[in-house]
Amino acid sequence: MSLVSLAPERYDAVEDALKDVVDPELGVNIVDLGLIYDLHWEDDLDALVVSMTLTSAGCPLTDVIEDEMAKALDGEVERFKINWVWMPPWGPEKITDDGREMMRALGFNI
Repeated sequence: MSLVSLAPERYDAVEDALKDVVDPELGVNIVDLGLIYDLHWEDDLDALVVSMTLTSAGCPLTDVIEDEMAKALDGEVERFKINWVWMPPWGPEKITDDGREMMRALGFNI
């Protein structure tokens, strides 16, 4: 496997596209929730590799998130692969300041 770092402007464009993917349970995008751990290009697959986690390993909405990611990345990349990461586990400390504001607006006490 040959992973290549994305150029900063490419990374930002992909990350911005992924902000359209909203966690169906929490109502906040996956980027600001801190679910995206890394973005790389894998030459062997000619695909974007999204290393990410979920708020819980048993999340029943994985398929929904994957489908929404496909829609969000359409036009950004032709192919992507999700590398599910469980260590380190997700925790509320990974939520961005914007994500915290969104959660407060939805009524979460964070």
